Amino acid sequence: MRQSKIKVDELAKEIMDGLQEYADLATEDMKKAVRKSGNVAKKDIAENAPKRTGKYGKSWNVKTTLETSTAMTVTVHSKTQYQLAHLLEFGHALRQGGRTRAFPHIEPAEQRAAEMLEREVEAALK
Repeated sequence: MRQSKIKVDELAKEIMDGLQEYADLATEDMKKAVRKSGNVAKKDIAENAPKRTGKYGKSWNVKTTLETSTAMTVTVHSKTQYQLAHLLEFGHALRQGGRTRAFPHIEPAEQRAAEMLEREVEAALK
């Protein structure tokens, strides 16, 4: 509050100003947490990705797909090797029969990033 004394008529306005200030701070902290968890997911996927030449692991990127005044969405994706992501994560059928083994590296990173985002948001809002 800006004043030590306010009139009854101004009480609602002061309360709304205080709530708006809190909402602005909370939104900023939430956006930071979303960016941080997206970057952690990218790093986690790149580190745990199968390595033959290393191109696939290096191809992962974080992109902000939606940002409004109250919301933010980031997408973690493979820029150049996107065709391999599903095949490596779940395995695939072979031409001569049988299947390749799966290398789960995206889903575990997603789970860890979601848990981290939850912790960061809880810490920011306390």
